[in-house]
Amino acid sequence: MIPSDDEQAIVASPPRGSFRERLGPSSPTRSRSITETVNGSHKFVIEGYSLAKGMGVGKHIASDSFTVGGYQWAIYFYPDGKNPEDNSTYVSVFIALASEGTDVRALFELTLVDQSGKGKHKVHSHFDRSLESGPYTLKYRGSMWGYKRFFRRTALETSDFLKDDCLKINCTVGVVVNTMDTYRPHSIQVPESDIGSHFGALLENQEGADVVFNVGGERFHAHKLVMAARSTVFRNKFFEEASGSEEEIVIEEMDPKVFKAMLHFIYKDELVDEDVLAASSSESSIFDTLAAKLLAASDKYHLDRLRLLCEAYLCKGINVNSVSTTLALADQYHAMELKAVCLRFAAENLSAVIRSDGFEYLKEHCPSLQSELLKTVAGCEEECSSGGKSQSVWAQMSDGGDTSGRRVRPRI
Repeated sequence: MIPSDDEQAIVASPPRGSFRERLGPSSPTRSRSITETVNGSHKFVIEGYSLAKGMGVGKHIASDSFTVGGYQWAIYFYPDGKNPEDNSTYVSVFIALASEGTDVRALFELTLVDQSGKGKHKVHSHFDRSLESGPYTLKYRGSMWGYKRFFRRTALETSDFLKDDCLKINCTVGVVVNTMDTYRPHSIQVPESDIGSHFGALLENQEGADVVFNVGGERFHAHKLVMAARSTVFRNKFFEEASGSEEEIVIEEMDPKVFKAMLHFIYKDELVDEDVLAASSSESSIFDTLAAKLLAASDKYHLDRLRLLCEAYLCKGINVNSVSTTLALADQYHAMELKAVCLRFAAENLSAVIRSDGFEYLKEHCPSLQSELLKTVAGCEEECSSGGKSQSVWAQMSDGGDTSGRRVRPRI
């Protein structure tokens, strides 16, 4: 049974979540259609022209066959003309398909050579003019292209084209061919980069280590070149400062587990496992979490990618209770992406945020952030086109009131 148009449309469109989507986007392919001519020429000399006259209308002298574009061709010269109605007034010249072929498309050129040396050849050509209907199509073997009235016979016999009873005819055939240039990417599976695992092994086995960091009494062996390549702070320390030759460097005010996690990033270009980060998230303050301390380390040692990784991790934990302290953390350590997310979240959930314990911390320690939050709220209100809320918002932020003007005691 032939499916209806609707049924065909359903078959043609894979469902959402199909295996094609799960595989992801495929590599692009491309193709190019090229239409051009394969050209070839043949020179045909006719000696004894005067003896060929009188052989009869429709009778021809044929050249030897020649090959162009995979087909055989021949030149036919009719001394008494091909058309009986012309009564032998003209000579005729044609190019014929001399091999099997169907709908062979070609361009042609016939040249009667001027043998005086003046170069005034008689040329009939497809090649040097625009073709209104395209190349000529030869339907089958024996099909011809040419001219029944190629040249008036009396004019030919007194011209420079005939010399020593000899004619010279040059022929060019351009067979139209179409080729398809197709590019399909080869499917070679390339594994993910493992450079991090190699540098991680270098850190673990301490091979070639040339510097020791003392962090809270715990010693870490590392490599100056690796540290310098990842952080401009360490590069300046090792190669520009006079103290760069120290074999042991003391790192003040940093927990050893934070320094260890920072080394993990420097060598492997990734955060420590999430379970390690999550283990510290049960602390009473976000400032005491490993992610927050790593964010501080990234700011201190100019590790921009580590900063973004920490921001992305902290962003996942934003809620009404944590957004205010996370905003303060982001502002302190120049985590601009995280800060923007916090401001937007707080503005969109302002009524609940101002009742949180974290907002009290924000009011007490980061008053400048309140004005930034107010600007963000104003921007959100403009986007929503709600209007008329700026005064109530300011009242909430300064007095702890709700949007109806009632006083609300913050929860402790």
